[in-house]
Amino acid sequence: MQIVDPVTATAPRFLAGTSRLVQDPRDVSIVYLMLQCALCATLGISLYFLPISYFISVPIYWVVLFGGLMDRFTLMLHCTSHRVLFKPEYRFLNQIIPWFLAPFFGQTPNTYFAHHMGMHHREENLPDDLSSTMRFQRDRLDHWLRYYLRFLFVGLFELSIYFYRRKQWKLFGRVIVGEAIYWGSLAALAFVNPIVTFAVFVFPLLAIRTLMMMGNWTQHSFVCQKEPENPYRASITCINTRYNRRCFNDGYHILHHVKPRCHWTEHPIEFERALPEYAKHDAIVFDGIDYFEIWLCLMFGRWSRLESKFVRLEGAPARSKDEVIAFLRERVRPIRA
Repeated sequence: MQIVDPVTATAPRFLAGTSRLVQDPRDVSIVYLMLQCALCATLGISLYFLPISYFISVPIYWVVLFGGLMDRFTLMLHCTSHRVLFKPEYRFLNQIIPWFLAPFFGQTPNTYFAHHMGMHHREENLPDDLSSTMRFQRDRLDHWLRYYLRFLFVGLFELSIYFYRRKQWKLFGRVIVGEAIYWGSLAALAFVNPIVTFAVFVFPLLAIRTLMMMGNWTQHSFVCQKEPENPYRASITCINTRYNRRCFNDGYHILHHVKPRCHWTEHPIEFERALPEYAKHDAIVFDGIDYFEIWLCLMFGRWSRLESKFVRLEGAPARSKDEVIAFLRERVRPIRA
């Protein structure tokens, strides 16, 4: 098994000086992405003023947003939630991504951090996790729709109640303040220009929340009935994908739950080093397929496609094609708390 995912981070030479601002020099590449996202946000703002038909300007904007940056921004937000980007003396710069850039990429201020760091990683897809996949049949579209629609319409209220009941007042306050400012600002912008506000803010929010729920569903689709708390048996790893090369090696989701603060450039190395542990736990690894194609395979029952991408780890139980499919089918069954 050869790993071709990147293990280093690069950025243009003119940004070399910014290495003194960031905690880890490898994250200068994130500063570069921030600049690209800021240019895209500027383009979004310009739609309020450009005397160009929306039938021309909005599609061009969406091509730039979704075709070039949306996936990368989301995983940049993920990385900087786990590892603070800028040094303490420049900590005010850490607010740029969640407060000033995030709304243009479908993220409300503070809520992603609170949900992902304050809830998901605390609960680890177990029953108290508001985004837990355990109780669903994870190869059924109607179950995914229930999962998705619940998140879309009541997820914010559930998250607020979660922090309230646990007396996590700081996270509770961050969610309430961030959401209030976001939706208040959106209401004002909709009054100015509802079409552009929908195109720049509302549609990206709906799109990214859909994609994130597809991603989280897939990341935690193949869960062991007997050990749902075991990260090696509650998630998957995807290697050798374009998605990894674009999105900070996000395919190494098992490793992310085992070592949440591991720097993204180290994921392929850490994965190869720990292969005996993956085999010991009979972990599920796919080669050359990403979360979104796996989601499609689950929804349309393409088990032979999943089997063809399944990695047979040395030291894990030997399985025929039919046995691999049976193994994968077993892992998507509902788990009752």
